[in-house]
Amino acid sequence: MTKLYSRRSFLKGLFTFSLTSMLTVAGGYTYARHIEPALLDITKKSITHPKIPLAFDGFKIVQFSDTHLSEFFTLNKLNKIVTKINQLTPDLIIFTGDLMDEPNQYKQINNIAPILQKLKAPFGKYAVYGNHDHGGYGTDIYRNVITMSGFTLLQNEVTNVSMLDGNKIGIAGLDDLMLGKPNFESTLGNLKEDRFNILLAHEPDAALKAKAYNIDFQVSGHSHGGQIQVPFYGPLITPPYSTVYSEGMYDVGKMKLYVNRGLGTTRLPFRFLSPPEITIFTLYSR
Repeated sequence: MTKLYSRRSFLKGLFTFSLTSMLTVAGGYTYARHIEPALLDITKKSITHPKIPLAFDGFKIVQFSDTHLSEFFTLNKLNKIVTKINQLTPDLIIFTGDLMDEPNQYKQINNIAPILQKLKAPFGKYAVYGNHDHGGYGTDIYRNVITMSGFTLLQNEVTNVSMLDGNKIGIAGLDDLMLGKPNFESTLGNLKEDRFNILLAHEPDAALKAKAYNIDFQVSGHSHGGQIQVPFYGPLITPPYSTVYSEGMYDVGKMKLYVNRGLGTTRLPFRFLSPPEITIFTLYSR
């Protein structure tokens, strides 16, 4: 009788464990596939630096990145992101690449610009290439869409954002490291040392070279924060050029680097412990 009872207890325990495991897996799948990708973190960061002019004290920059427009990240979702960004009342907007997951396969290209045109920022909107923007013969497609949307596309270029009193900050943009032709020296070599300079680079590991130039703050995306993270371990995998820096704020030499987790997904439509993100940077003079 005791042996029979023990056998029944064992089988009952095994069944309970198996059922619990199946429910956990099913629940995890539902969360990673449908719940977390629909979440949105609004991350706020203060950037204080002695080279930031007093006229830029309180200047608000909003970054979004890696939308990867597809059947998973739809134009309806993009429209909601645009509404959210406008509610944050940015002074300047930056997009750090990977607009469409597969530009030459995307069927609603003509509907993107009318949505992005609604983004409003008095000091402009700036963008750079990501690897997916070049991939799939997308180089010209992305350029056309992003410029029609009112963005200034910086491909190995430098510009300035100016106040009425003449004070300026520098904005530089590198071409994509994976599929573009980034030129660090010609782009960053002539940046003024006494000016606060911001670098837009899709891949965060560009910081390993950018730190040698007069860059005070680099803003990147690309990594998706790993897209799927394991507790107490971190990202299972990150793409090339985001293996050193994968998420959040870093000090790299004399400059700061921020890596945004992006909004969409690629390869697999899952996110786990790496929710989509919009970042607000507020500049402060010191």
